[in-house]
Amino acid sequence: MSSGVRHPLLSIAPAKLRPTQMTVGKAEVAQKRAEWEKLGKKKRKELLAAHWFPGVLGPKRQVYIVDHHHLGLALCEERVKEVPVMIQRDFSWLEPEVFWRTMEFNRWAHPYDEHGQRRDYDAIPRSLNELADDPYRTLAARVRMAGGYSKDATPYSEFLWAEFYRRNLKLKGSNVSARQLQDALLFAHSHDTAYLPGWSGQIE
Repeated sequence: MSSGVRHPLLSIAPAKLRPTQMTVGKAEVAQKRAEWEKLGKKKRKELLAAHWFPGVLGPKRQVYIVDHHHLGLALCEERVKEVPVMIQRDFSWLEPEVFWRTMEFNRWAHPYDEHGQRRDYDAIPRSLNELADDPYRTLAARVRMAGGYSKDATPYSEFLWAEFYRRNLKLKGSNVSARQLQDALLFAHSHDTAYLPGWSGQIE
């Protein structure tokens, strides 16, 4: 078992970061890339300093991030050389199966694919570039940004919203239309979504 320094801050290339989920909303990633491209050198440094990645050391001392997957993929595609990662726990001494069970128990892993289906831990991509697109994840994020619900500390809260919309709204392709967003917003304030994290409707 490793003792090491607690919560060390590392600098790591985004391409070497290991994901703990299977999907992202690729439209969100594209938006983050567009925002990054508008920034000057100083603003880019400030953004990275303010958005360190929470990480966990896993088997073979690989660094697994437990948040900011969209930003990580955007920076990877922008070929950023390194990003700051704050190590939360050192689980490098665990066997892979025990590691993933421990990660999921701590709600630091989400092994569900772009169809909302539970998968084996081996199916989790080994790099951010391999993350699949889930348009319902994009829809959930846009609903939140439009005021449909509040940002919540519950891990993977937007995935829970995405699963609700997967069951109740039909998306065509990866794009979210203005009409679909409006329909999703109506759902967000209804009693149908009152069980979801960040719900901001009213109980009558």
